This record gives sequence, structure tokens and C-alpha cells, in this order.
Amino acid sequence: MGNTMSSKASFSRRSFLAQSGVGGMAALASPALARSVHAAGSDVIRVGMIGCGGRCSGAASQALKAGPDVQIVAMADIFEARLNAAYQNLKAQASDRVVVDADHRFTGLEGYKKVIEACDVVLIACASKFHPMYAEEAIRSGKHVFVEKPHGIDPVGVRRMQAACDLAKEKGLSLVSGLQSRFDLGWQETMKRIHDGILGDIVAVQSMFLRAPYRVFARKPEHSELEFQFWNWYHFCWLSGDDLPQSLVHNLDRVTWALQEEMPAWAFGLGGRAASFGEGLGDMYDNQSVVYEYDSGARVYAMCRTQNGTYGNASDIIRGTKGVCYLGQKRIEGETNWKFEGEQNDPYQTEIDTLMDSIRKGQPYNSGYHMAKSTMITVLGQLAVYTGQAMRFEDVAGMDFAYRPLPEEATLGMDPPTLPDATGNYPLPKPGISNLEWIAGPRRP
Repeated sequence: MGNTMSSKASFSRRSFLAQSGVGGMAALASPALARSVHAAGSDVIRVGMIGCGGRCSGAASQALKAGPDVQIVAMADIFEARLNAAYQNLKAQASDRVVVDADHRFTGLEGYKKVIEACDVVLIACASKFHPMYAEEAIRSGKHVFVEKPHGIDPVGVRRMQAACDLAKEKGLSLVSGLQSRFDLGWQETMKRIHDGILGDIVAVQSMFLRAPYRVFARKPEHSELEFQFWNWYHFCWLSGDDLPQSLVHNLDRVTWALQEEMPAWAFGLGGRAASFGEGLGDMYDNQSVVYEYDSGARVYAMCRTQNGTYGNASDIIRGTKGVCYLGQKRIEGETNWKFEGEQNDPYQTEIDTLMDSIRKGQPYNSGYHMAKSTMITVLGQLAVYTGQAMRFEDVAGMDFAYRPLPEEATLGMDPPTLPDATGNYPLPKPGISNLEWIAGPRRP
């Protein structure tokens, strides 16, 4: 399979950590950044949206709340109806600062280029397959970036995102991750206690993201199969990467934080489809479990489920030699009992505030120390589940594996890489049978 990156060896567990070891709060002063922030020397921060679904609209709303100098000036989405709905909602929130005229509302797969041209800051939250390519293009064009998780859905994409993070650092640009846990004040304080040794050595972690399936948009007569899949992109692996990168990435990012950015040595997993069938639910598994083993001796037991009518939970329990941390409650029990009682913030707002403040001050913020790494851990787990094989982190991180088509090759006139059978269900990977080439696609019934 093709590889869009020039080096695989550079993504080993050790070198990846060394390359991306700068902490998120460590900003590098950049006079060039301060000079280039505002359009034509004005005091306006021009923001563009790539994607007009709920998540990018939420980030845009938070950008408007981040200060009166922020304006939304350009928007892009594949579908005009979704773009118009987002525009109307944002306009109702701040009509004087949502200044997106008709010439700056772009539809189709090429609209991202026009958004990047028109703004200072790019918000990226769309079908996850495209996150690395869009972030890379924005950074190359000298723009600051907020990019939603996951930061790639396959090894090729994640390496591409890490390269974009490294380039942002070189160019003195801010690149902020949508892995918002790192911006939560309660979790920051909890992690400080963990790193100071309140739990002793971490030996085991239980991580859960158990929920109902994402929304399904009904097929309309005018929709092609490809358009139907783009409306329901969460449910198609070639666009979303399945639920480990989509949902469990939050948990595994927090686990990696607790483990002081240690990456697993290897993983194995199991999963499949038990209860979520029918048109619109695509080709994702609805239950998955992964065991990650670390050189430090820790083991992480991670699970996710997307089934209606079942027990829900989204939390992490960290067990150490001196106690247990119930991370969702920001509470520790053991030799020393502790509970966070400080002021709680909205981490979604804080991550956007951080981005805007970094631009105003000319002090770039870069999430590259954790965002690609945490995503790669989920890709490791996802491929271990699909194949039914034990896999090493270093092997997966260096793979040429990428879901087909590559982002640059996707067009709205192509045939989708997966098609339904006569019952409306899509072909699924079979652990122990399906190889990586078949998983990458195209898949046919």
C-alpha cells in the first residue's frame, strides 16, 4: 500500500516521544506570529470552519465567546443544507461577528482550500479521515489550527498529523487538539497528584466508553450511496476509523497522561457486531475490548460499546500500589485520600480560549506532544481487534496501512469503498480471517 510519509522508523515509541516531547503549556515566543495574526494589521482574528456539523459549530460558538475580536468569516461543508443550518445558528448567536457572505460559503470536497485562504484560524471538525490533510494544508499556508479528534484513523494519517504538529512548531503557529481532557482544571490537578506519586506505581487501568450509537440520518431519495455515507460518516470505517479512534481516544489520552506519556508495547483485542444492524449503521463494530501492555508493567483494559438499551459509562479507574483513582470523579482513595474541590471549568471553552490567547500574545501553543500519540494507541487497538492478532505499537506505527481511498483521492463522483448487501448491511472485518489489505478496502459484500 502507498505511504504518504517519507519515514516510518521515525515513529517508534522512543523517537516519537522524543520528537514530540514539548509540553502543551510550553509556548515559544514568536514575533513573526504576533505580526501575522490579524488581517491587514487589524485587530480582528478571522476564523474559518471546515465542517458544519455539531462539533465544528460548537467550536465556532466557543470561538465567538473567546473575545470580541473574533469573527467567523468562512465556512465549508460537503452539504449546503448543513452549512446553511450552521450559519443561521451562529448568526443568531452573534450576528455582528458572523460575517460569512455568500461568496465565503463553500460546498463540496474542495471548499477547505478556500476557507484556509480566507482566514487566520481554521477550525477542523468533519469526517475524521480528512483531519490530517486539512491540518497539514492549513499549517503549510501559515494558519493557526484547531482540529477535532481523532487525529487520523490509520497509521499513515496519524504520522501525517504528527508531521503537521512538527511543522507548526517550526513555523511558530498554534495547533490545538480537540482532546479536551488536557484542558480540564480538575483533571490537571488530579494528574499532578498521580505524577507526584499518590498512587505509587500504576499497575492497572479500566477505561470505558459505553453508549448508544451515533445519530443516523435517514436516506433521502435524492441521496447517492456516497452522499448517504457522508451524512452518516461516523458509521463508516473509511471515514471515521470506528469507535476506538472516535470515542475511546478520550479515555486513552487520559490514560497516557496518567502514565506520563508512556506508550504501550503491544496490544490484543476482541470485538464484533452483536446488536446494531440495519441501514445507516454502516460497517462499525458495536462492541470492542482491548488489553494494552506497557514496559513499565502497567496494563490497560479498555472497552467501548455502541448499543441501544444497554449500560452506559464513560470513565477511567486507575489502580496503583498505594491507592485507586476514580478519574471521572477526580477522587483518590488509598494511603492518602484526596478529592478535587476547586473551581470546575468548561474544557471545550478553555481549549478555544487557549488557542485565541496564544495568537493574541504571539506565544504558540502546540498539542503535538500528545495528540497523535494518543490517536495511534487507538489505531493499534482497532487493528488488533479487526485482525484478531496481537500487535506491537512500533509495528503498527510504521505500517503503510491506510483506509482507501486516500484523502486526496476522494471525490464526490466516486463509488464508495464499501457497499451494502441485499439486507442493507455492510461487510465487516472477520477476526482471524480478514487481512489488512481487505480491511483497508475496497470492501464488497
